[in-house]
Formats: sequence, structure tokens, C-alpha cells
Amino acid sequence: MNSTVLEIKNVKKNFKGNEVLKDVNITLKQGFIYALLGANGAGKSTLLKIVTGLLNSDGGKVTIQDINIADNPVAAQKLFSFSSQNSTVDGVLTGYENLHLIAKLRHERNPRKVAESLLEKFDLTEAKDKAVSNYSGGMRRRLDLAMSLVGNPEIIFLDEPTTGLDPKSRQDLWDTIKEMKLQGKTIFLTTQYLEEADYLADQIGFLREGKIVASGTPDEMKRIAGADKLLLVFNRNEDTDIALKLLESYSPEKKDNCEISIDLTEDITTTLNVLNALTTENIELKTFKMITPTLDDVFMTLTRGRK
Repeated sequence: MNSTVLEIKNVKKNFKGNEVLKDVNITLKQGFIYALLGANGAGKSTLLKIVTGLLNSDGGKVTIQDINIADNPVAAQKLFSFSSQNSTVDGVLTGYENLHLIAKLRHERNPRKVAESLLEKFDLTEAKDKAVSNYSGGMRRRLDLAMSLVGNPEIIFLDEPTTGLDPKSRQDLWDTIKEMKLQGKTIFLTTQYLEEADYLADQIGFLREGKIVASGTPDEMKRIAGADKLLLVFNRNEDTDIALKLLESYSPEKKDNCEISIDLTEDITTTLNVLNALTTENIELKTFKMITPTLDDVFMTLTRGRK
């Protein structure tokens, strides 16, 4: 059974009378990836600063491996690493020098070996002697992640790790983060990208106006937007009207002149029954497809305030 690594309980934060965080509660288990989703200004970065001890809260408690970060920040900070939105690498130094320096600062026994091992792990060996100022955005973020692994932290905090990256660099970084999880790391990340949360996370929290308005697995989140749907497309309006009457027991919804949507409570059974009914009545379909809600649909549902 996975133990709890991070617990955020009833965390609050006010700035000049503006309540930025309102009783935020999150629990993260060992070896899991948690994605905190929210638009700009939702409070994601503020929460991450409180969780990592860079900012005091106005209420609530944060514990990492049962250590209260407000009471003992030094002990807690030894258990994690934090990669902010802005890369912390030194552009003047080479990739190797950046890692070697961090390894020495973290009192690693063999900083040279640590640096070389991480350069290889993050596919940076060929560029190890280049100044980081000459690295691409994706290479910089990989180096930043490599630096976050120095000292073998229990948990890794990533604040919008792929912001500003091109699609290929973003996918490469996602694969790197997944690989870190496979190696047993616990990861807490913030993101604006719904696709990123869906691809990476075991658990997702939606932060809106300082509150967690929904949380769960990606599949659980998608159910907020409704059931899977069967979309039927006909060649003629007449066929569409006949099908609406024939399939009345399935509560069909007319989407367009020649389109009908049906909620799938039992995906396979409902689909087969609908198609059999249409075939029996010789109603010709142009095409059909199953549509599964996405996190984009969930985001739209939540931002409209619907439950």
C-alpha cells in the first residue's frame, strides 16, 4: 500500500484582502503523479510556494513525510526538489558544470559521477561541454529536471514544466517525467495544459478561484462532463426523423440536420442495439462514432460552474 508523501490540509492565503487560496486539501501518495490544473490566476503557483516553504500560508497545514513544513522547513526541504517555471540553470556554465555544482552543494560523495550519470539519463551527454546559453528550450528543461534529481529527493515539484516548449520538446519532457515515475519518484506538477494532465497524472485537481472544485483520476474527471456518446450521421433528413422516433427509448438528441447523439450508459450493448434497430428498419447510416468526453469538456463544465 502506497504511503502518503504530501498532505495539504485547509490551506488559506490572502493578499491585501483578496482570498487567493480557500481551504485547499490535497493528499499525494508515494509513486504517484498529481497534476494541479487551473487557469492563470487560479492560485497554482501560490500554493506551490506555500507547499515548498517559500511562502507562509494564512491558515492550514502542509506536511511532507509527516514533517510540518512551517515548523521545520529545513528538514522538509531535504526531502524534495522544486523546479520553477523559470529555469534555474546557469547559462554561462556548461551542462556538466551546472550538475557538478549542484551535486557539490548537495554534498554528494562523488559529484563527477552524479553529473555524468544524469547527463546520460537525460540524453545530454553530447552537449555536456556546451554553455547552457546555447541549449534549446527543451534541453534547458531536461537539464533543470536532471538537477532536480540530485540528492535523490522523495518528491519532485514542477511548476508548469513545459510552458513555452514546442510540441516535440513537450512530448520528450512528458516521457522523461513518466520515466521518473517508473523509477519510483513522486511528482506534483502544476499545468494549464489539459492534455498534459491527462497524459501524465494519476490524480488531477481542478483549482478555480482558489478552491479545488473537482478531483480524481483522469477518467473520473471526464465523467463530470457526462457519459460517452454515440453520434449517428445520416444521409437524409427524412432518415434522421425516422431514427429519432425509432430510438425514442434511448433519449436521442438531434445535434444537426442529419446527426443524432445518444448517451451510452452501456457502451457496447447500447451501440449494438441501436445499430441493429436501424438495420432492421433499413435506415442507412452515413457514419457513426463513439465520442468520449475530454478534460477540455470537463474544464468547460467546471468553469461554467456546473456540478
